[in-house]
Amino acid sequence: MEQTQIATDPAAVPSDRRATDSYYDIHLFICTNRRSNSKSCGGNGAERILRHAKRRVQALEDSINLSIRVSSSGCMGRCELGPLLVIYPEGIWYRCSSPQDLDEIINQHVIGGGRVQRLMASF
Repeated sequence: MEQTQIATDPAAVPSDRRATDSYYDIHLFICTNRRSNSKSCGGNGAERILRHAKRRVQALEDSINLSIRVSSSGCMGRCELGPLLVIYPEGIWYRCSSPQDLDEIINQHVIGGGRVQRLMASF
């Protein structure tokens, strides 16, 4: 499986990405809830996405000037869209079904401050 490279140039992180009123600048919550049917984030590979996210963020921490936390969450109530992740402080929801999707979200949203329109969850 091909892995997407994540930008690690500290200059690539806009200075306004630092949170002033939060313990973490960016907090990713990945739903890992499992239901008895397969239509749940946990049943559709969310644990793999969570492990990948933790590895990627850990690799970034020394090279960017942001405090980032990745956490597992319980059910977010949108099982049919999963796996889902929400990024705070913005409260942006993404569908994330592969490590490549996650890498794109980290590059464009977490580091770059933009959005990955094609992966944004719509309700």
